[in-house]
Parts: sequence; C-alpha cells; structure tokens
Amino acid sequence: MLDLVSIRSRLAARGLGPAAARPPSATATAREAAVAIVLRERRGDTEMLFIQRAERAGDPWSGHMAFPGGHRDPEDADLPSAAVRETWEEIGLDLSRAPLLGALPDQHPMSGRRNLVVAPFVFAIAGEPALALNQEVAAAVWSPLAPMHRGENAARSRLPSHDDDVALGAGAFHGFRLQDGRFVWGLTYRMVQTFFETIDPRYRRRPD
Repeated sequence: MLDLVSIRSRLAARGLGPAAARPPSATATAREAAVAIVLRERRGDTEMLFIQRAERAGDPWSGHMAFPGGHRDPEDADLPSAAVRETWEEIGLDLSRAPLLGALPDQHPMSGRRNLVVAPFVFAIAGEPALALNQEVAAAVWSPLAPMHRGENAARSRLPSHDDDVALGAGAFHGFRLQDGRFVWGLTYRMVQTFFETIDPRYRRRPD
C-alpha cells in the first residue's frame, strides 16, 4: 500500500491523479501556494522528504518542519509549476522531470491566514539526489512512511509561542517525532494525515 505504484494507483482511483483538474479555491480572493510532497523508495521502504525552515525573525513558520514550497508567482504556469520552482529554489532538487503522482485536497491554515490556500502535489524521485539548501532552509530530512502510517512515532510536544497559526501555549500539540528527534506538527502534520487518508480508506486521523 505504501509503495509508489500503489500510491499512484490510489490517487488516480480517488480522482486525484496528475491529469485531474484542481477544484477552484473556496475563496475567490485567496492567495495560492503549493508544496511538493516528495517520495522515494529506498531499501524496501517508501520515504517522505521534509525540510526544517531556518529560524528567522518575523517568519511565522520559523524553525518548523515543512514540505518545500511557497506562494505561486505570476510567472508560474500553474500550481504544480510553483511547487517545482520553489523546491528547486529552496533545496536544489529538480522535479521538472520527476513523475507527478497526483495531488491532495487543498489545505488551509487553522487561523490567522484563512485567505491562504495551499495545494499539495505528490512527486516521486529515485536515488540519493544531492541537495543544496538556500538560506530559508536549515535541514532536509528523509523519513519512512510506515512508522507514521502505523502511528508508531505519534507524539505530543510543547512548542515555542512564536506562531499565530494555532493558539500556542495552551498545552502540548500532536504530531510525528522523526528518527532524528525533529517534530512534525501543525499544517504539515495535517497534510501527512490527509495523504494517508487519501491512499488508505482504513486510516483513522489522529488528533491535531
């Protein structure tokens, strides 16, 4: 189920394959952004690529785990093109010829940025590509899908209160603890769960 052939098949079966038309944004005035969910098969496991954003003053996602991506620019032909461009700019990974397996439903920040719509696109690559991180990215981390899918690394963590996407300081937040200790939470955590819901009808979403 977690191999790339099955993932492509499941996305297509849900009408979310690469040829699927993307539904219009719920808000006509919404700003559009796109992220790349990059997958690869390595040593019998399927892995997902995360980035850790650099610590930057004034950045609401400073230090967060994320997927490469960003806002759509006027020169971008479409949202997948925006995801490809941003991935190249942020981590030096060229997805222009990588298979596009499909897309996930649009995502929305929980609060504070309801005029932003984030479109996730799922790509597949092979091998161990060299990455060149720009100043916006502190690290790039591959993590196997299976422990997240099975909930083996589900965790809760208290977080610093420099983000207004959620009401911080109220307690611990749910997410996935990666092998190196980094914590995936918030919008990225929700996108990972949406990915699992899309490819596995038996998957049960865990609390945000």
